[in-house]
Amino acid sequence: MNPRICIIDDDKIYQFTTKKIIANAGITVEVLIFSDAENALSFFQEELDNVSQLPDIVFLDINMPFMDGWQFLEAVEPLLSKFPKPIRIYLVSSSVDDADTERAAKIPYVSGYIFKPFTKEKLLDSLAHLQS
Repeated sequence: MNPRICIIDDDKIYQFTTKKIIANAGITVEVLIFSDAENALSFFQEELDNVSQLPDIVFLDINMPFMDGWQFLEAVEPLLSKFPKPIRIYLVSSSVDDADTERAAKIPYVSGYIFKPFTKEKLLDSLAHLQS
């Protein structure tokens, strides 16, 4: 099975470069892209029981208009236990504010905090658990 990666980020350039990094990593994955957290949340609600559609990993931007990454995390938390498989969520941000990293570290269902720019090494590190 090929892993499914979900990118939730309003920055089109980041979306493009992240897709390129994933493609250049030589890993066969399916990539879902959402430009806003509301659409991503709707997708998760609609596909709640559909293991083939749900991603294995989510790369979630913190700073987005309307619904930011923190609000998305609060909204998706009640769904996590209902998903038919575990989904790893990584916060991705250009923010180097200690308050953000500390806040992320306190959320048990956040797997990590990745500082932009996103790199092949950061991708491979986040995918390492799927290989086992």
